[in-house]
Amino acid sequence: MYSIKSNYGMLMSLFLLVAYAPDAQSLEVIYAVNAGGDAHTDSYGIHYQRDPLMGKVGTASDYGKQLIIGRVNTIDQILYQTERYHHSTFGYDIPIAEDGEYVMILKFCEVYFNSPNMKVFDVVLNGDHTVVTDLDIFEKVGRGIAHDEYIPFKVLKGKLIYNEEESDILGGKIRVEFIKGYRDNPKINAIAVINGDIDDVPKLGPVPHEPEEYQGMLDDEEEPVVRTRHTSGPRTPDPYASEDSSILIPVFIAIGAFIPLLFCLCKL
Repeated sequence: MYSIKSNYGMLMSLFLLVAYAPDAQSLEVIYAVNAGGDAHTDSYGIHYQRDPLMGKVGTASDYGKQLIIGRVNTIDQILYQTERYHHSTFGYDIPIAEDGEYVMILKFCEVYFNSPNMKVFDVVLNGDHTVVTDLDIFEKVGRGIAHDEYIPFKVLKGKLIYNEEESDILGGKIRVEFIKGYRDNPKINAIAVINGDIDDVPKLGPVPHEPEEYQGMLDDEEEPVVRTRHTSGPRTPDPYASEDSSILIPVFIAIGAFIPLLFCLCKL
């Protein structure tokens, strides 16, 4: 049963990756890092550098390597299997040299918790813009499923513009921060920044679900078993259990008295 659902999910993931894949040659990647992991080139040709925070801030983890990550192909799973988390707010500095439109891709995957409201945090861009609020990865997609957040923004004359609000770019770098919240520690699995429009960005397909017809098949198989094993209502009473046999007692007494009398008459 598990293998049927797993194979279905993997096939759907591969189909969706093909359907949603952009032209890799058109991507102008400004920055990409595999948080908590080593350098990696994904299926779109994006090269993610080794995490620059290694040994500096927070904790690098590859705990997710024990899972098969849903919604992505085998090549890209490593981007969601490694991560960096910290018991306090932390972030990455990203160099931006030219004006233009950009999209930041934040990659997440819940590899530890099995229920929602266990890890919740915000993401802030350039110190002033809250771009993700109360992110609960498990609540959005579940455990072991890839989840991306797409953050479009503009750079113009030393200003970062997000949702028509501006902030200053200092030293030619913008900063993305993962804010310590009220539930566990903030984390990130991978980051990429692409120069271009949101339509140019490679996106994950829809979250895979079990097919309804498969669930219906399981229900049809289980219901007859329940009905044949259990009966309802009280047992049918024995129609003879309540019969009154007291009316036969005088007959037995009469027969008992007649037999000795008959024996005496025979002797005479």
